[in-house]
Amino acid sequence: MPQVTVEYSDTLASGFDRRGFATALHAELVRTAAAKPEACKTRFLRAEGVTVGTDTEGHALVHVSIALLPGRTDETKAGLTENVLELLRTHLKTDGERLHASAEVRELDASYRKFEV
Repeated sequence: MPQVTVEYSDTLASGFDRRGFATALHAELVRTAAAKPEACKTRFLRAEGVTVGTDTEGHALVHVSIALLPGRTDETKAGLTENVLELLRTHLKTDGERLHASAEVRELDASYRKFEV
């Protein structure tokens, strides 16, 4: 916990400071959601081909999904989402494309389990 997935358009690969974003995001998770630094896990999934409406070109997408153990208030989750969008602004550069960025914070299901080796 927290489990973070970042899906991003393949056209953003060279303009997205993924390591810097993850580092800043983990610090934000510690500050806002009381996460432990060593518990923060972020993975990046590069998406090929983006269609927005009827356009198959000229757009780029980024979506950040954060899953936390239950217990945060709606206000905490909303504030975290806003801060994540601000972090994206500082770690992303587009190449003339229209950027569609989004983020969500949700609670992990009660069935969530993990192990480390």
